[in-house]
Amino acid sequence: MPLKKNKLIHFAALYLVLCLGVIQLSGCLSYSFTGVSTNASTLTVFNFFNDTEMAPANIGDNFTNQLKDYFLQNTNLKIIPDGGELQFEGTIVSYVPSPVSPQAGRGGIGEDLAAQTRLTINVRVTFVNTLDEKASFTNKNFSFYQDFSNDLNFAAIEEQLINQIFEQIILSIFNDTVANW
Repeated sequence: MPLKKNKLIHFAALYLVLCLGVIQLSGCLSYSFTGVSTNASTLTVFNFFNDTEMAPANIGDNFTNQLKDYFLQNTNLKIIPDGGELQFEGTIVSYVPSPVSPQAGRGGIGEDLAAQTRLTINVRVTFVNTLDEKASFTNKNFSFYQDFSNDLNFAAIEEQLINQIFEQIILSIFNDTVANW
C-alpha cells in the first residue's frame, strides 16, 4: 500500500513541475491565433479612392471602412488619423463584370448567352511599415472575383458581391502585411 501512495505522490509532483514549466514558458512566448506578427501599435488607413467608371460612387469609402474594421477586429492596433506605424493607402482600379459560363441557345434562335457573370475588383495598395521598411510595398495589386447567375438582378445583389470580394481582398492584404502565415 505505501508503494502505491509513493507513486501517486511522485506522479503528482511531476505533474506540478510540468505545469509550472508550461506556465513559465507561456510567459516567454507570444502567440496569436490570427498569426499577427508585428511590433506596431498604431495604424493609419487613408481613404481609398475609386478610379473606376462602373463601380458605385461610395466603393472607396466602403473599402476603407471594411479594411479598418478587419484590422480592429483581428489585431490590437489602434487606428489613428495620421502617422501610424503601419500605413495603408490605395485605389480601386478596376470593377469589371464579364460574362462566363456560356450556354448555347439561351438567347433565342441561334444566340448564345452567358449563364453567369463574373464581377472582378482590383485594388492597388501602398503599405508603409515605419518599423520595418523591408516589409513595405508600393502599388501592389490585390484582386478577387465573385460569379453570379444571370437569372439574378445584379442591382439587388451588387452590394453583397462587393462585400464578398472585399473580404477576400482584405484577407490577402492582411496576410501580406501583418500575418505570419
